Amino acid sequence: METFIQHARGLMARIAEGRDEQETYGRLAAGQSPLALFITCSDSRVVPSLITGARPGELFELRTAGNAVPVYQDDMPACAEAATIEYAMRVLGVADIVVCGHSHCGAVGAKARGEDLTGAPAVRDWLAQALSDQLPKDEEPTVAAAVQQHVREQVNRLRDYPCVQERLDAGEVTLHGWFYEVHTGMVAAHHPASDLFLPL
Repeated sequence: METFIQHARGLMARIAEGRDEQETYGRLAAGQSPLALFITCSDSRVVPSLITGARPGELFELRTAGNAVPVYQDDMPACAEAATIEYAMRVLGVADIVVCGHSHCGAVGAKARGEDLTGAPAVRDWLAQALSDQLPKDEEPTVAAAVQQHVREQVNRLRDYPCVQERLDAGEVTLHGWFYEVHTGMVAAHHPASDLFLPL
C-alpha cells in the first residue's frame, strides 16, 4: 500500500503546483463526458488507461470477471453491469463501446478447460451464468482462441440491450471487440467482415 499512498501524495502535489493540472482536474468536477465505455476484465494486468492512453474523464469503465456482459432479459434483476451500460448509453451518450478481452484470462481459461471451481463458489456461479458453454476447448496458456470467441459473444450480447440497440439504430454508437496480449502489449481488433482479430 505504501507505493499507492506515495503516488497519491505525489499526484496531489503536482496538481497543487501546476496551473495546467489544476485546470484539468477542475474541469472534471463539473461533470464527465467520456469518449467510450470500456468493458474489460477485473484482471490486474489489464490497465485501460495504459492500453488506450486515456486521461481522466475519457473512459467510462466496466470491469467484471472475464469482461462478461450479462445476457439481457426483459425481467432481469437489477445488476451493476446493466446499470453501467444503460448509464453510458442514456445519460452519458458515449459514442463507442469497447469490449476488451485479454490473453491468459483466468475466467475464460477456467471455463474453456472445465476447471473445478468448487472451492470458489461465487466465481463458479458467475462463470456458469455469464460465460457461454460454447467456448472452444483451449489448452493454450494464452487461451487466445477462447477469449476472442468470448469477446465476439459479448459484443453480440450488447446488441440485445434496448439502450444499446436504439443508439445503434440511430447511428450514434459503434461497437468494438478488442483482444489484448498481456505478454506483448499488442492489441488486436475484431473485423466483422473477415471475423478475424487483426493488430491495430
